[in-house]
Amino acid sequence: MARSESLGVRRSIELQHGTIRYRERGFGPAVVFVHGVLVNGDLWRHVVPPIADAGFRCLTPDWPLGAHELPMRELADLSPPGQAAMIAEFLTALDLSDVTLVANDTGGALVQILITQRPERIKRVVLTSCDSFERFFPPVFQPLALLARLPGAIWLVVQATRLRAVQRLPIVFGWVAKRPIPAVIADSYLRPARTHRGVRRDLRRFLRDVHRRHTLAAAEAFPQSERPVLVVWADEDRLFPVSLARRLAELLPDAELRLVSDSYTFIPEDQPAVLSDLVIDFAGSDPAGR
Repeated sequence: MARSESLGVRRSIELQHGTIRYRERGFGPAVVFVHGVLVNGDLWRHVVPPIADAGFRCLTPDWPLGAHELPMRELADLSPPGQAAMIAEFLTALDLSDVTLVANDTGGALVQILITQRPERIKRVVLTSCDSFERFFPPVFQPLALLARLPGAIWLVVQATRLRAVQRLPIVFGWVAKRPIPAVIADSYLRPARTHRGVRRDLRRFLRDVHRRHTLAAAEAFPQSERPVLVVWADEDRLFPVSLARRLAELLPDAELRLVSDSYTFIPEDQPAVLSDLVIDFAGSDPAGR
């Protein structure tokens, strides 16, 4: 499987519910990336290098969302609030402070929960096209939450993704990336769940608790949030309409909205250079001196 060398040195850290593997590149203020379900840190492979070169310390974990290599412990809390707490624990374990969080897709929902519950180590947030408000999941992915409750169903789904034709369906990658995802990267995303029972177990645990109540509860707390937020949205997004981005920008007290053209939900795949520039500008043009 691909584990992109562009993301830097491979590391791991032991947390309460299991081991998180991550990659680290660069020096300076910390930027931590949060991907969505059925992808891993390789999503950020074209985004991290320019941000690191601009003077930031980029940390790119593989969160336990179905494309990770090491299963979590059997009693791990992998619900959306549990995963948000895991992100907070990761920041604490590495003693990171004044962190810029960059999130996409499902990861955006987790970060919304995090900033309304445990924001103390976070300085800024970048939310790229992601689950929010009533869309957790968007309609096309809602069957996954139902299938996770049927014995053997997730195994059948992930085995079917061996076929490139299946990978191009809306319920896989067809509506998240405007351009074909390279085969080696798609394999990095999909092989862990196909080949490891423990990874499928983790995925099922997360999917079973996906519900809009989590993002709606976070939205209720947005007015009390003090962290600056950059909302970066694909203006052609097929899963998350731009109206969601406008609602986020209006409800969060210190938020700015930027639209990205020629992209679907996976802006890190479709427009990585644009996203990198936006993150660098938002996090600080002279980070070493901050």
